[in-house]
Parts: sequence; structure tokens; C-alpha cells
Amino acid sequence: MSRTLTGGRPDALAPTWPAEFAERYRAAGWWGGETFGQVLRDRAAVHPGRLAVVDPASGHRWTYAELDRRADRLAAGLLARGIGRGDRVVVQLPNIAEFFEVIFALFRIGALPVFALPAHRETEIAYFCSFTGAAAYVIAAAHGGYDYRELAARTKADVPTLRHVFVAGDGDPGPFEPLAALRTEPAADPADLAGPAPHELAFLQLSGGSTGVPKLIPRTHDDYIYSLRGSNEICGVDEESVFLCVLPAAHNFTLSSPGSLGALYAGARVVMCPDPNPDTAFPLIEREGVTLTGLVPPLALVWTEAAPEARYDLGSLQVLLVGGAKFSEEAARRVRPALGCTLQQVFGMAEGLVNYTRLDDPEETVVTTQGRPISPDDEIRVVDDEDNDLPVGATGHLLTRGPYTIRGYWNAPEHNARSFTADGFYRTGDVVRLTPTGHLVVEGRAKDQINRGGEKIAAEEVENHLLAHPAVHDANVVAEPDPYLGERTRAYVILRAGAAEGERPRPVELKKFVRARGLAAYKVPDRVEFVDAFPQTGVGKISKKDLRADAATVTDAATDHTR
Repeated sequence: MSRTLTGGRPDALAPTWPAEFAERYRAAGWWGGETFGQVLRDRAAVHPGRLAVVDPASGHRWTYAELDRRADRLAAGLLARGIGRGDRVVVQLPNIAEFFEVIFALFRIGALPVFALPAHRETEIAYFCSFTGAAAYVIAAAHGGYDYRELAARTKADVPTLRHVFVAGDGDPGPFEPLAALRTEPAADPADLAGPAPHELAFLQLSGGSTGVPKLIPRTHDDYIYSLRGSNEICGVDEESVFLCVLPAAHNFTLSSPGSLGALYAGARVVMCPDPNPDTAFPLIEREGVTLTGLVPPLALVWTEAAPEARYDLGSLQVLLVGGAKFSEEAARRVRPALGCTLQQVFGMAEGLVNYTRLDDPEETVVTTQGRPISPDDEIRVVDDEDNDLPVGATGHLLTRGPYTIRGYWNAPEHNARSFTADGFYRTGDVVRLTPTGHLVVEGRAKDQINRGGEKIAAEEVENHLLAHPAVHDANVVAEPDPYLGERTRAYVILRAGAAEGERPRPVELKKFVRARGLAAYKVPDRVEFVDAFPQTGVGKISKKDLRADAATVTDAATDHTR
């Protein structure tokens, strides 16, 4: 087990780019020598009265000047409590304005936010705090019916380095210090707010790994700000844009694709959405004139079904970014007719590489691919199982390196040996093919490929055929163990709400449907199971790990089963 830290230099535990690559990225202009603290200061100076953050739940409507002042005051309070450069601070907040006040205060003093999701519980939070040697933990008193103060009390008792718990918002802080108390400190000496250098760590992000607790991803100011700048250029984000923060604020997709930090970099407005339900989000789109937002595929399906019956004017919405997981072609085709906006597919990872379809791509490219990389210096390899490069159009494993793709996880040498090649390429775990235009088509995760008696089946291909059925809302296909074939296919299917009883297909009818679409016989699902919902990760992505675990528990030999 990796050791617990009690302080020291976190950068020393973060593998970084070799000098020749760093020099190349600076010379090309990708790394511009900015820090997050400096960016906010500059935006506040240029347009102090422009709205930066809107929080409908609390009524906060902070300008750039106000956010800048609040970050300074909070930074002074943190310094007064002994939290400073290099200290790790676990931040677990819902979609509230204080999220930005906290992280920019930490950026100002060179402390490192460790981004946790509201859905994380004791296993994850205790690990983040102990593994990073966290000095502080920032929470809301309660959210979504869960009391974070109880979690904080247990964690603080178990983690010796955790000196402070700060409670944001107006709720009762219990035995901990309210965040508001830190703002009473006098302003810090400007020298204390000089912050880190651009090449130093900005924060620790969480990996999207499907096994065990997440690994920690070290991101620098230089590399992450470049990804924001590149994303803004591709997505057309400028100071007139209004971004709706729907998914958890701390998630990498929500932060940077182009996300809330991209919007703030551009001098635009960020509107916090308390929950992703269309009944909450749609009135905010109308009221605030939202121009773009980002959703994961299951939520995008919910929105496209709700929009035609919506009582709200969604005409301001120009771009819907869908990412976090593969968005199937059939689902992608529903976006423009339902929402009246442009779809941009996003395929990326918290470790770095981000691909977008472009705003001027043909519609077929938008619905059938997951886009092209941000940077001319993003290096892409598609390889076979032995790391041999494959020709364009062939399906294989994606490897990548570039100016905003990390060179290793934080304090994880064993993981790094498996996840990175000797020359610095990151093994993403994705199975893809590259088109002649340079667009990537994601065929799935390597572990999602099903080996049925030696025949390889891409789960996403079968899911796409199932989604074409008019009664199917969503579908997920996983492997289930089989004593004869090794693996066979199980399709979990959610039917559309409101379908009349006679319109609801039986499992055998869905099999006939996909077979009639020309799907090879061995790819037709062996088992179809109707469910009301899929298990989800903390950010709302479908948890195929849990679906595979469910499939593995079934010993019944029947091929059709409903629940």
C-alpha cells in the first residue's frame, strides 16, 4: 500500500514532461505561462462588473470583481489557519457558488484542491484524505438528504493529518468551522498570494477508473489552462457565452470541456444547476439565456425525451456537449430535432486527451464519430495487443501523449508502469479506430469487448441496434460468464416511458429486431433483461462494472428474462 503523506513537496510525487517536450510545448505557445489565480485577477481587472457565477439556490450573483475579492479573503483565512503552498485540501461540494470561491482561494496560495464528487462516501473520502495527507476538507453541511458533517467527523478521527473541516453554505456547521468565518480575516500580504509557478501542480483530479478507488491525476496550471483555451476556440466560447453547470462541478468534463473553468477563462458566465432534472435545468436555460452545457449520454437521452413537451423556451441553447462515455449514433441523432441546438461530441479523459467534433463538421461526422484532438501536438497511436501500430481504419487500443496529457499518476509507480509506455504514451483502455479525416470512433472500452466462443463482439455496436427500436429508451450490453462459450452477451434494456402495454416488445422480439437489421447471429444478445434504471457512477455515467457484476451472479440458463 502507498504511504500516507504528512506534508512536503507534492510535485515530487507527480511524474512530469521531459525537458525537451516542455520546451517544445512552450515554444509552440501551448503553455502560456498563466496560473489560475492570475487568470481570475486579470478577468476581474478587465471586466469587474460582468457576472461570473450565478447560483439560483442561494441567490448569489457574483461579478468577476466580487469572486476575485472573495477568493483573496478566503485565501487569507486559509493562510491564517496554517494552510499554504503544497497542502492538499479535499473539496467535496455540490453545485454551489462557493465551489469557485474555494478553489480559486486555494489556487492563490498554491494549495492543491483534491476534487471529490458529492456521491463519494467514507471509503473514497477516507482514502483521498489519508493518501494525500490532506490538511483540510471542505464540505456542505448536507446535500441530497446526506449529512456530510457525520462523514467528516469519522474521517477526521481516522486521518491524523486532517486538521480542519470547513463547512460551506448557510447550514449548521456542527462541530466544524463555517467557511464564512475565514472571510473575516484581514486581506493577506500580496506576497503571500503570489501562488505557484505555471509549471507547478494546480490540483489533483480523480481518474475515471472502473476498479477500486480512483487514482489521482496531477494537473499543472500550464497544461490545464491550455486545454481550456483550446476547448474554448473549438466550441466557440467567448465572454458572451453562458455555461450551465449541470453535472457535478468537480468532474473533469464539467470543469474543462470547455466547462466552468473554460467559461471563466473566457470571461463568460457560469450558472450552477442544483440538479440535472429537466424540470430544474430547463427554466434556468430560459431565465439565464444559457448558450451551452455538457451532459453524459444517459442524461442527454432524458433531456431529448423531455424537450418536446417542455413549457420553457430553450432557444438560447446553441451547443450541447455530450461526453463522459460513448454517445451512440442513434441517440446522437435525436439531439438536434429535440433540442434545436448543435451537438458536439466530446471524447476525453481526466488524464488529458480531449477530442471534439467541430461546429462545422457535417452532421454525419457529428453523429458517427467522437471528434478530433484539441492540439496539433496530441499524438495518437492505435495499436494491437502487442503495441504494433495499426493502419487507419483498423480497430485497436488507443495510446496518446501530448501537452495536456499527464506522464503518470500521483504517487503511484506501480500503476504508472502498467498505464504508460516507456516513451510516455498513456494507455487509455479505449478501443477505437481512426478515420481518414483524423476523427476517432470509439468502439468501447477494452474490458467491454465480449469474447463469445472466440468471436469478438463490441458492446456499443449491439447497443446501437437496440436503440434503433422505437420502444427502447436506453440499452447496455455486457458479458456474462458461460461454461461453454466463455462469455455470452446480456442486454439490459430500459423501455420508453408511456409505451402502451401492447407496444412493449418481449425479449424475443428485440432479438428478432436486431437480427433483421443485419446484425451477425453471434452478436444477437443471448439474454435480454428489462430494467427500470441502470446503476450509475457519481457523475451519472452508467456503471458497466456493476452491470457485469450483476450478470455474473446469474446462473439460470434461460436466455430470456425480465425484471
